[in-house]
Amino acid sequence: MFGGQVAAPINSPHLRRSGSRAVVSDLGAELGNGVENSYVHPLEINGSKNASIPLVTAAIVPSPTLLWRFKVLLFLLWGFICGKTGWQSVMRMSADLRDLFLYEAFLYYNPLLLVTTMAWLWGINLWVFSRSNINYAKIFDLDQNHLTHREIWKCATWMTIIVPTSMTAYLYLYSNGEVSLAASQPVLLYFAVVMLLIFPFDIFYFSSRYYLLRALWRIVLPLQAITFSDFFLADILTSMAKVFSDIERSVCRMVHRQVATIAWFEADSVCGSHSVAIPLVLVLPYLFRFFQCLRQYRDIGERSALLNVF
Repeated sequence: MFGGQVAAPINSPHLRRSGSRAVVSDLGAELGNGVENSYVHPLEINGSKNASIPLVTAAIVPSPTLLWRFKVLLFLLWGFICGKTGWQSVMRMSADLRDLFLYEAFLYYNPLLLVTTMAWLWGINLWVFSRSNINYAKIFDLDQNHLTHREIWKCATWMTIIVPTSMTAYLYLYSNGEVSLAASQPVLLYFAVVMLLIFPFDIFYFSSRYYLLRALWRIVLPLQAITFSDFFLADILTSMAKVFSDIERSVCRMVHRQVATIAWFEADSVCGSHSVAIPLVLVLPYLFRFFQCLRQYRDIGERSALLNVF
């Protein structure tokens, strides 16, 4: 019963003769059609190569929840480091210089922080539009490559990281006597923002950047028909008049090499509070909106367009 010989078919694909090649021509067919995309490991038995048995390998990808928690942890760690470094830098300054220097740092970085806040709020608007099934792409005449609320929030996240990091470096370097390096921090930040907007290569949402620059150009020079997006953006600009004024003051001090100094503190200085450029910059967004209304009245002939002037 147990000692008898077991007969096996000669043409069995699982048998091989001593010193001969393995016969496994049908093994791949038995394992399925997905063998071609699998990684093959040759096995050796008794010093000779045996059949190449395919082994399916699966990519190890961390869960989205784990990645999100790790990002939050890094963000909190970054916030703690910036807050602690900035506080120690401010406390290292003398009491009479501390207020003046904080006012200057506020002037350079407050406009960019407000723009960052606006980006977060605009992302919330797009999120509400998408949840309410509002086709905002058609309303604002956007193409299929327009930014979604997730991409807006991604840009706002990087702005939230970069701007406070530059401000922390500014405070740290100045409190440690590196005045020239401290003065370069806001200059580099403003230069990077401008270059990012006008960068002519197809990277970092080129179509959206081009759309924004083209809309700004139509607002400054309303030589063609006014669209709804032009009106909408012009209204936003009127709400940011103080931001533009602070940017003008910051650029003035950068051009005249007054960054990280108190030369601007005198009201009659070239970048002081008595400069005529301050009211001019404050009124510019309203002038752009005024000319928009005149152009709209010329195109449609309705007197209601003139009411928007007031």
